[in-house]
Amino acid sequence: MSWPGYRALHESGELLRRVEAVRALTEACRVCPRACGARRLQGATGACGVGGEAVVASYGPHFGEEGPLVGGGGSGTIFLARCNLQCVFCQNAEISQRGDGAVVSPARLAAMMLDLQRLGCRNINLVTPTHQIFQILRALPIAVQAGLNLPLVYNCGGYESLEALRLLDGIVDIYMPDFKYADADTARRYSGVEDYPDTAKAALREIHRQVGDLVLDRWGVARRGLLVRHLVLPEDLAGTAEVVAFLASLSPHTYVNIMGQYRPCHRAWEYPPLARRPRADEMARAVRLARAAGLTRLDGVRGC
Repeated sequence: MSWPGYRALHESGELLRRVEAVRALTEACRVCPRACGARRLQGATGACGVGGEAVVASYGPHFGEEGPLVGGGGSGTIFLARCNLQCVFCQNAEISQRGDGAVVSPARLAAMMLDLQRLGCRNINLVTPTHQIFQILRALPIAVQAGLNLPLVYNCGGYESLEALRLLDGIVDIYMPDFKYADADTARRYSGVEDYPDTAKAALREIHRQVGDLVLDRWGVARRGLLVRHLVLPEDLAGTAEVVAFLASLSPHTYVNIMGQYRPCHRAWEYPPLARRPRADEMARAVRLARAAGLTRLDGVRGC
């Protein structure tokens, strides 16, 4: 298959078939594990708060992402509004939960991708894409026809539908999911979803089947593969030991960012365990656990 993968699918006509298959998932919505059944193409908004049109908060080159996504030209991020999670500590709640952004047509979304390519970005980084898969895929053939030739990064929260992920096989070159929690009750309390750990594990297995471990070019820029983010929470609320053990079972070469960026945001102050940043010893423990699990490609661990 040519690279990026979606180009061969476009040439064969398979990309358009996938667009129609995802449209069917959106009719009575089941594009994410909530399967809320909203008739989004008829104007209803799903549990995510988005109807049938794309809603974009902003787009542009981003130099603060993981190194393999940035290169010299930055990661071409498109911040999609709303989310299928309801994290009480979200640092981007104005976008993910309040829904700040503008409705854009498929042609305009395609134009954003092409703008990012012209600016020298190394990829198209779709931030929080899960609930807008149909909107993205509807725009993609327009962009490909006009010359888009950058890998797609699927930058998600880890709460993914296997049915939807399978329709992305060969379209997405780089997946960057979170693995937020090892405990279902914790996920329910802080992100408002059921069965997060089992759902995320199943999604990660499918993603790894599709793209494997992260592959870099000679300049250290990602071409294809899986990159996982794990945010360390205070009081070990994320269940880091179980998370890293699972990631190591996928492959010891899974690229994992052990993230120390947590700070109390949004409604975190209403939940006392979340009302402080992780201590240095909690971060150091998380890194030790990842190394002890056998993971060999860790990002975000300097000074631990």
